Amino acid sequence: MLAIPTTDRLLVVSEGINPLHTYAVLRRSRATMGRFPSETTSTELQQQEKNPHQEISNNMSTQPVPPSFKDLGKAANDLLGKDYPISGTNLEVKTKAPNNVVFKVAGLRDGKSGVIAGDLEAKYLLPKYGLTFTPTWSTSNLVKAQFELENKIAKGLKLDLATSMNPVSNAKNAALTATYKQPGLHTRTLVDLFRGPSFTLDAVIGRDGFLVGGDATYDVQKAAISKYNAIVGYSAPEYAITLHGLSNLSTFHASYYHKVNRDVEAGAKAIYDSKSSSKNISLEVGTRAYLDNASFIKAKINNTGILGLGYTQALRPGVKVSFGLALDTQQVSGAAAINDEKPGGLNAHKVGASLTFES
Repeated sequence: MLAIPTTDRLLVVSEGINPLHTYAVLRRSRATMGRFPSETTSTELQQQEKNPHQEISNNMSTQPVPPSFKDLGKAANDLLGKDYPISGTNLEVKTKAPNNVVFKVAGLRDGKSGVIAGDLEAKYLLPKYGLTFTPTWSTSNLVKAQFELENKIAKGLKLDLATSMNPVSNAKNAALTATYKQPGLHTRTLVDLFRGPSFTLDAVIGRDGFLVGGDATYDVQKAAISKYNAIVGYSAPEYAITLHGLSNLSTFHASYYHKVNRDVEAGAKAIYDSKSSSKNISLEVGTRAYLDNASFIKAKINNTGILGLGYTQALRPGVKVSFGLALDTQQVSGAAAINDEKPGGLNAHKVGASLTFES
């Protein structure tokens, strides 16, 4: 989701700054640093002619760090997927103590079953040691613990150990992730200790706005590559285009995001599954418009006739409420009620709300 660069917005996007937009803005700002080309001295030109490898190295150092593999296409995905709380009623409360401990309680009441699920999270920050510890306990009795160590062993290196366990079923999992970032490169290695075990490696290379990435998973027991994907894209401050080849290059996603102006954003996504019997392409298009400094509306529609509407209002700093509606336009004439089921068990229309407190 795109963070608005102006400071007069009361509505602060809680999901954080969009990595693709950050990458594009940094790329543009770094490209304009220093003297203009016409101001380069003759001595510098002679040095560049004598040492072209040094020139290439200097050019690479001006490249910003590209987004991670999973964040490629995030701007379009957030525009089409977030701020539509149609699955039920959400509540999230986040507070921060003076000693850098962050508490978060989140709950969801499913609009169809009425079941309430939630989790309690505490995040302990130790900036002096570059360490973050995050334990979580959910209503499904799943206990999680995450340890993060960043920029201590080496600059740009982050280590992440995520563990989970269910005391009732004794199900457990642990994954170790190493992420390394430098100008023009973003890599990640994940070792899943209990599933396989398996190794996943992904990397993204960025150069002048062009992004190329890929990932692959190696299963130790099968001694074979079990999954691989590839992504290419281009990111600019005002727009981003991304093409995904997923599921061993059998499913293809094409998406774009465009910041039309200060108050309007637009985006779309097309999906083609070569293994699907219909061989049809799924298409979804959406937009977001800011009404003022504290509210915005979102709308989207896909080729099956599902219309999504969302409205978000910042009541005060740290308090945000959102309302969402999914309307099946092909069922409107049949006077289907909210949460009524179509044949096959799907709801014709859905409605929901979300309330967020943060201090």
